Amino acid sequence: MEEYSQEDWGNHSQDLHGYPTDQELDEIPVTKRTLKIKQESSEEAQKRDIMQNIVQILESVQLKWELFQSWTDFSRLHLSNKLAIFGIGYNTRWKEDIRYHYAEISSQVPLGKRLREYFNSEKPEGRIIMTRVQKMNWKNVYYKFLEITISEARCLELHMEIDWIPIAHSKPTGGNVVQYLLPGGIPKSPGLYAIGYEECIERPSSPHMESSSLEPGKEGRVDLETLSAQASLQVEIEPTRIIYCYLGIAEVRTLQQCLFLHFQANTKTFSKDWVGINGFLSQNCIVDPGVSPKSIYIKFVEVERDFLSAGSLVECLEKAIGYPLKFNN
Repeated sequence: MEEYSQEDWGNHSQDLHGYPTDQELDEIPVTKRTLKIKQESSEEAQKRDIMQNIVQILESVQLKWELFQSWTDFSRLHLSNKLAIFGIGYNTRWKEDIRYHYAEISSQVPLGKRLREYFNSEKPEGRIIMTRVQKMNWKNVYYKFLEITISEARCLELHMEIDWIPIAHSKPTGGNVVQYLLPGGIPKSPGLYAIGYEECIERPSSPHMESSSLEPGKEGRVDLETLSAQASLQVEIEPTRIIYCYLGIAEVRTLQQCLFLHFQANTKTFSKDWVGINGFLSQNCIVDPGVSPKSIYIKFVEVERDFLSAGSLVECLEKAIGYPLKFNN
């Protein structure tokens, strides 16, 4: 990496931070400033969650770190046109353990080109790394990568970027049977789709909430806020969690046809011998009086048919979510 003068370091420092001045902040109305901060914090949290998920994938496949020596290494043929999940790491003179600086799924840009940007001091990403090495914040810089197919990249996109769509159901007919109501707009094209169900987990109240919170000398006085908090925490319900249970590949049929076949199975001919996702969905339509069926969700992404046969899509998704798909085995 290049050597920089003290004056250059000052310029780089200003380029890297780019924080608004006090005068600029004064010119921004308080309401807009608050909204902007909330929006930025939400976006940063989302980016952090995605990066953490990518790091978990890289760690789950136990890849070895490679020491960065020269950016020309990334011009090698085997990196020039590959898609991949990659991570950038570093260690310090005080701690040899390698820690993650950044992780990304390079699904649109070839891996070699993307890595060169991270080790080129003329690029914003590379400038940050160069600065930290020059200032001895870091000792060495490393990288690791896992090559993926186009279909696997789209599968990871399905997981990380596509929102779940809830499936509505009709009122019970014929006694205790409901019908699924598929949404419109499902593409008549090949692709990948996932089916999941909602899981609500109840946790026992915290131990410290079980004891009285009245202070000595205040036996006759009750803090209404404290009582309200205790009541609300007697049973803590975690945020809604949707569990993946099936990944489908619409290769011969379209996404619309595949999902229709799953959700429009005839419940009148349902048998307990049915297995797999169709059996699960059909059994979910048979409910006891006053009981609602389990909430079901779908998500899908279009993929060109020629790419769908490449890669290990089920294992790819299972690594990303951290548990096996119940109905793909």
